[in-house]
Amino acid sequence: MTPAINLLQKRKIEHTIHSYTHDSAASTYGLEAVEKLGVDAACVFKTLVVALSGTQNDQLATAIVPVTHKLDLKAMARACNMKKAQMAEPLVVERTTGYVLGGVSPLGQKRRLPSVLDSSAEQLPTVFVSAGKRGLEIELAPLALQQLLDAKLASIATP
Repeated sequence: MTPAINLLQKRKIEHTIHSYTHDSAASTYGLEAVEKLGVDAACVFKTLVVALSGTQNDQLATAIVPVTHKLDLKAMARACNMKKAQMAEPLVVERTTGYVLGGVSPLGQKRRLPSVLDSSAEQLPTVFVSAGKRGLEIELAPLALQQLLDAKLASIATP
């Protein structure tokens, strides 16, 4: 079990775990999940960690966006009431979340970060997010994800 799965079980949140054999040659982890699980790409979300700056308290935050889109860093900064957002350094991401790149879950992170969920999730019955390990996904209701993370909903993705 991963910390993400343990959190869902502890809180008794309805979810489904999906696994597949990860191919280390895959070009992108999210699209690999779409292909191997045979699900609609609009339902699979990636977890990105950003470094926010522009106020007295620089901080890290988690952005959760569809794998088919890119994170709009300016929109992310606005959603967090900061002036600037940039992708966090990989080592910082791994040290802060406790997960390896390609397996970063928004749930069960070592240090809970402020989170923003792309508003496109609102229209979906369920979303898939990493369960904290490459080749392991959690399917759950977007509202459950938002509530667990106390996440803001904002339009932070761009095609």
